Order: sequence, then structure tokens, then C-alpha cells
Amino acid sequence: MKAFTSSICISVVILMFSCMQKETIRPNVLFLFADDQRADALSISGNKHIQTPNIDQLAKEGSYFTNAYVMGGHHGAICAPSRAMLLSGKSLFHVYDRLKDVETMPMRFGNHGYVTFGTGKWHNEKEAFEASFQQGSHVFLGGMADHFNVAVRELSEEGILSEPTKRGFSTDLFADAAINFIGEYAASGQEKPFFCYVSFTVPHDPYSPASEYIGKYREDSLPLPANYMPYHPFVFDNMTVRDENLTSWPRKPEVIRSILSDYYALIYHLDDRIGDIVDILKKNGLYDNTIIVYAADNGLAVGSHGLLGKQNLYEHSTKVPVILKGPGIPENEQFDAFVYLYDLYPTLAELAGVPPPEGVDGYSLVDILNGTVDEIRSSLFTAYRHTVRAVRDKEWKLIRYPERDYIQLFNLSSDPHEMINLADDRQYDTKTEELMALLKDWQRQSGDTAKLTASNILPMEYDPESLVRKPDQWQPPYTLEKYFDEKK
Repeated sequence: MKAFTSSICISVVILMFSCMQKETIRPNVLFLFADDQRADALSISGNKHIQTPNIDQLAKEGSYFTNAYVMGGHHGAICAPSRAMLLSGKSLFHVYDRLKDVETMPMRFGNHGYVTFGTGKWHNEKEAFEASFQQGSHVFLGGMADHFNVAVRELSEEGILSEPTKRGFSTDLFADAAINFIGEYAASGQEKPFFCYVSFTVPHDPYSPASEYIGKYREDSLPLPANYMPYHPFVFDNMTVRDENLTSWPRKPEVIRSILSDYYALIYHLDDRIGDIVDILKKNGLYDNTIIVYAADNGLAVGSHGLLGKQNLYEHSTKVPVILKGPGIPENEQFDAFVYLYDLYPTLAELAGVPPPEGVDGYSLVDILNGTVDEIRSSLFTAYRHTVRAVRDKEWKLIRYPERDYIQLFNLSSDPHEMINLADDRQYDTKTEELMALLKDWQRQSGDTAKLTASNILPMEYDPESLVRKPDQWQPPYTLEKYFDEKK
């Protein structure tokens, strides 16, 4: 009888241990990263002029952060520092755009039992990609390319990227690489979870959709941005930095609508292929146990404030979409907490049961997701080169231009599009002083040593119609003819 009882007890313990093991199966991670996508370029954001059903569905099944930001950049290619911050968990002034000798997010997951795979854009050191991923296919080293002729590389079993070869359309190349990886992973019977990083190059220019997506959105059906301007009202940096060369001055309404039509078409194609990636997860029974992240590296002006690019600190260029879906993430929730892209590293580590990374600046968002706290920071700081600094809280935003000794003050509650500068209104002097003090405090915390008033104050006036533009080598015939009146 004692032996029988002992046998039952052992069986119960084994069964309990088995159940615990099943309950603690670590989730896979699929990270989907867009390039130059405004936070409002999703239909889930309330934009009625674009269709993104597959991305929207992820938000409905997960959590959507409506106040997510990139901290900025120290040169015009914001993509590079943005990705360095995301992958390192560090803020701008602690990483800039260099990942050498940094334990990146995929590296840490790989060091703690994950199969890691990367595809798409890698705008940091080649060696950092090789150190970060165990597997890789269709890897693009660079900032931008002709979407029809992207030079991509393969990662060998020895962890070395091959020489580049030009292949098909960027969105399809990267989506197909992810689908192939997931299919092969499922077929292999691999017991380790995976970390799959898919970094698209759309909707970054060239504004050249695949032929089947051209005209998806009629140009005359699209409204101009609410803060459209033909010119930016003053000069604050290099007004011909490459993004700004993509159309002439003044920014003609019909050209901005044309750009939006192509920009939205690139996003529609992206959404289609995200649907295909989700389908392969579902087909192989992996969907429910996969954390899916959808985010973008920075926003874009696309006509807002008379600008086209991301080399400024207005909301349209610093705010990004962030969506999380999967185990441990509440369904159909929206959070307005202030978050940075570099918060995603510690967040995913905690959700996946990976030991928290050391020496990072980002905060885990898990307490927000589970309702323990409403916020992890009460304000946000952004920076562009040495020429612009900004800080915002829930209601107010201040932008400082040190070389112009100029301030913009916006009440974002009543003026979300940043059109009414209140800095010269004496009744807001106290608010300006308060936000300037907050800005200086953020500089101290972040290690930003830029002066808020330059020793040599430059004029704000400029003649935009005298600016000279020319296309770069990545523009295909479609954009040369449409936006530069040139034939290649």
C-alpha cells in the first residue's frame, strides 16, 4: 500500500512538473520594423485615407502605444541612430549609431537559448549584424536603395555576410526571407524559440511602389496634412538635406498629394506582406505563442510644416507606431504613456523570460501592459544634431533652436499639429521657463552637452525658391520622371 501511495505521489509530481514546463514555454519573437513611417500612417490611428488591415488586426489583438518616439539623431540619416538605440536599449547620447562591442537585443536572445534570424535593412556596422544573428538572409547593408534593385547578402554558417547581389522588390525580398525562415524552423522540429527580426525599407523613399500598387490611392482623394505649408517659415539647419530635395519649393499641393499616394501605396504593400507572414505563423501553429512587434524607426513630414523628411523635431517626424501582440500582452488596449523605441529591448526580454539586459537606458513596459502603472516617464526629450532640442509633457511642447536663439511653444492639447507658437505671448512666460528648465534637466540626464544658445546667432530668413535640388543615385525611372522631370 505504501509503495502504491508512493508511486501515485511520484506520478502527481511528474505531472505537475510537466504542466509547469508547458506553462513556462518561452514565446517566439517576431519584430516587424518599417522605415520612415509616420505614426498616423495607419488606419488604426484614425487615418481614414489609408488601409492597413493586417497591422490593425495586430493592434486589436494586442496593445497599441499612441505616444511612442524616436529620441532623434546626430546626423541626417536618423535611421542609423534610431536602430542603434532600438537594438542596444541605450539613448542617443550613449550609443549614437555604433553597435560595435554592444550586446544587441538579438544577441542577448541568442545567448539565452533563442534561435535568431535577421533580414532586411541593417543601417549599422556589418560586423554588428554578423555578431547579432545566428542566421540571416536577404540582408541589406545601407540606408536606402532603389526598391526594385536592392543589393542583399546572405549570412553563411560561419557567420559571415556574403558579397551583395541585386534582386527583386525590397518588401517582397524581406517578407519572403522571413516566411522561409519560419517555414524551415517549423519543419525542423526545433525546440528552442526563435527571435526573427524583419526590417523593411518602405515606406522610405524612393516613392516608387510596385506596379500592382501604383494608383491604389487616387491622388485627388487624399487631403493635405493638417499642418501643410508651402515652405518652412524659417531656416534652422540644412534645408536641402537629402529628404528635402525630393520635391521643389514651394511644396505644391498636387505634388504632396502625389507623394502621399505613393507613400500610402508602399505601406499597403507592406501590410499585405505582413499578412502573409502572420499566415505562415498560423499555418504552423506558432501564432498564439509568438510576441509580434510592429514599429517604425522614425516619422516623416511628407508636406507637414513645409518639410518632407525626418530631420526636425515636430511630432510628425519623431512619433512612431508601436504595437505589441502575444503572450503576456493585453488585447485591444491603447496606452498613451510616453515610450521610446529603446524601451522595447528590456520589454521583450521581460516578456520572454530573458534576463534583463544590463546598462540600458530603456524601461520595460510590462508594468504598463499589466496595469500596474500608467507611465514610466512624465516627459520626453528629443534632439537633432546641435541645431534643435525639444521637450514635451502631456500637454505642452517646447522646441529650442540654439543657432537662431528661437523658441516654439505649443499647447498640444488644443494644437496637436503644432501650428500656433505661443512663445511670444507673455502670459506663457512661466510655462516657457518651466519647460526650458525641464529641457536642461533632460540634457544632464542624457549626457547631451550641446549649448542651448549658440555663440554665433544666425539669421532665420531664407529664400526657399533659390534652393537647388538634384536626385540621388537611388531614384528609379518612375520617380525621376514623376518628381524630377527627368528620364533615365
